[in-house]
Amino acid sequence: MARSLRLKVLTPVGALVDIEEVAWVQARLSDGGTIGIWPRHAPLIAETVDAQVRYADELGEHSLELEAGILHIDPAGVIILTPGRSGAAEPDARPNETSQGRLAPEAGP
Repeated sequence: MARSLRLKVLTPVGALVDIEEVAWVQARLSDGGTIGIWPRHAPLIAETVDAQVRYADELGEHSLELEAGILHIDPAGVIILTPGRSGAAEPDARPNETSQGRLAPEAGP
């Protein structure tokens, strides 16, 4: 991807998602709106709600159900801080995946 974002979804026990290149990210905000984030988006900090986070990479579109948290956008990419998943992930979600396409180590007991 010529222009891309880095996406990180972080929980208290570790990274749920860490992907170097995504084309876009979409999340629901606590004000009731949905935000679409593309490369070169303006910096922003916002509160998210329990909802699906969607993103696209070279393999296609993916989604992940997350608990409410904090969304942080800066020139380096998108970071979502969340307690964890709010429900079962969609079948096309890529949980625990790193930028190299390998599974991140499972954290916790």
